[in-house]
Amino acid sequence: MKSLKTYLIAGGVILIIYIVAQFNRPKAVDWAETLSSKDKIPFGTYILNDRLKDIFPGAAITRYRRPIYNVVVDDSLANSAYLIICRDIEPSKTEYSHLIDYVKKGNDVFIAAADFGNVFQKKLSVTTEPHTSMFSTFTGVDFCSPALNPKKPISIDKNIADTYFSKFDTTHAVVISQNQEKKANFIKYTYGSGNLYLCANPRFFSNYSLLTASGRTYVETALSFLKNPEKLAVDEYYTQGDVGEDSPMRVFLSNPVLQWAYYITLFSLLLFVLYEIKRRQRIIPVIEPLKNSSLEFVNVVGGLYYEKRNSANIAQKKILYFLTWLRDEHQVKTNKLDNDFTEKIINKFNLEPSFARDFVRFINYLNVQYRASDQELIELNKQIEQFYNQAR
Repeated sequence: MKSLKTYLIAGGVILIIYIVAQFNRPKAVDWAETLSSKDKIPFGTYILNDRLKDIFPGAAITRYRRPIYNVVVDDSLANSAYLIICRDIEPSKTEYSHLIDYVKKGNDVFIAAADFGNVFQKKLSVTTEPHTSMFSTFTGVDFCSPALNPKKPISIDKNIADTYFSKFDTTHAVVISQNQEKKANFIKYTYGSGNLYLCANPRFFSNYSLLTASGRTYVETALSFLKNPEKLAVDEYYTQGDVGEDSPMRVFLSNPVLQWAYYITLFSLLLFVLYEIKRRQRIIPVIEPLKNSSLEFVNVVGGLYYEKRNSANIAQKKILYFLTWLRDEHQVKTNKLDNDFTEKIINKFNLEPSFARDFVRFINYLNVQYRASDQELIELNKQIEQFYNQAR
């Protein structure tokens, strides 16, 4: 027992030291590209979502964690804009059809993604590719309209503007901005009185980009193409999933410190179980279960009655047991064994009338006898068994 306490104390001290060290360790920069409005990491979109009200001061902003279909079929989204920023998007054919219908009604849709999926490729011939330069991580972009261009190309590091449209429907699309190799990265399709904007550089809208002057310039200019909407629907489905996916365990494991504490706890419990596998007490003796002595008891009682040779007493007990069975199992009154009783059991059990009358008469006879022969006892037993057989 002392050795177990020593192990537990040592393990607890090590765990506390590790947790304290983890809390005080300089936090490494997380470069994961989540583009989530909840994340303040470089490639989250917390700053954009926090400042959307400054870009669209007159718009009512609503955030949705639902698929495209569930958003655009909402009749209340009139004269609105739909903003989607994610790493990749893969709408279904039905969602694409409803999205275009939503645009035709005079609404704008702005999608920034590095990959637009198969449906956009089939319907609009949209295909994206990354910039493959081995010598530079900087890629400059320019707006095609001279009035929108700053004095020098918008350049930013971390390959934020490295993706471009390698293929798209040039007969219907309007190029809004392009990289230094004259390859489009921001295009527009017009349907009805609305517009569909596609941007191949979602990381332009990240926290890292918006903390730079070039990034802010590009985002402000790109989003200014959305005509002053009364309502702005902001997508969070493609970055955070559906509403029901926020399970407590997922939130717990999203924190690196809590995640490691959880793993260490599981490892400690495993060590404890392995240690406790070793038997720590003497072997428990096997106790045989009690034998069923019912048959022996019946033999003893039967032998006792046989020795006394009191057939009348046995006959009366059998009659008593039989009448009790009639009362408890079939609710037949047995206080008077008369003609009414006989007729009742004939009708209830479908007995032969002659047998039933002889049987009742024989029971009444034995009930008043002080002595009975073995033959009478045997006859009573036969008639009771016959009653049971006919009553089934």
